Amino acid sequence: MSERVRVDEVLTSLLDLCRPLEPFDMPLLDAHDATLAEDIYAGERLVMKAGSRIRSTQIGLAASIGLDHLPTRPHPRVVVISAGPDLVEPGIPLKADEEYETNSWLLTTAVREVGAVAYRVHSIPDDESQLQSVIEDQLVRADLIIISGERHDDSFDLITRTLEKIGEIKTVEISIESSGRHNFGTIGPDKTPVVTLPGDPIAAYISFELLIRPMIRTMLGTANIHRPSVKAKLEKALTSSGGYRSYVRAILSEDGKSVAPLSSQDEQ
Repeated sequence: MSERVRVDEVLTSLLDLCRPLEPFDMPLLDAHDATLAEDIYAGERLVMKAGSRIRSTQIGLAASIGLDHLPTRPHPRVVVISAGPDLVEPGIPLKADEEYETNSWLLTTAVREVGAVAYRVHSIPDDESQLQSVIEDQLVRADLIIISGERHDDSFDLITRTLEKIGEIKTVEISIESSGRHNFGTIGPDKTPVVTLPGDPIAAYISFELLIRPMIRTMLGTANIHRPSVKAKLEKALTSSGGYRSYVRAILSEDGKSVAPLSSQDEQ
């Protein structure tokens, strides 16, 4: 049984499951593109702020004040799994009622763009025993596990039953228009966080941006876990279902003052 909840309520629960990873010192060149774990001072002057991404300029600055190491947080390790009997790897001809497995490719690269290490599981388990075996094999290298199923969420119950065998799982329906059911909780001996996203790729990506990205940013110890937002005037009116939040694909004007929703939300 799933309950209907707001996005912010789910995010609060998810952030309670994750915490910044333990910091460690890295040699300067190895620290490039990592997240700074502590404020850095030159004397009494703050020169680098904790939670910032270490770029080439920060490496140069560290060297200029005599540092050969920097305190960093490791990149979270995120395992991405897709499950469902009708999912087929790209490059293989489709049979009746089959669909190409899309989400793991989308989510794996999205995870990397946030700054985490992503592992895509190449097998596509289609029953509970196979899925449980795959998940348990991945626990050793996972700080977070993301699972999605088929486009119409036909495999959601399969995923839910499997997760309930190996952890504490909650099922919710988030108040997002055109979304689907989600699972979240912890599994395995180390209580590894796990989240199940909708099977539809667009719905999965919206949930990734709203939920998974802030989780990864929290593990990285970054100062801001959300993307920056802008306010702009709609070029035409929109309607949405009562009690649900709508996320609409649109184009922002060059001056950033107005936004035009796509005429069809199925456009690529």
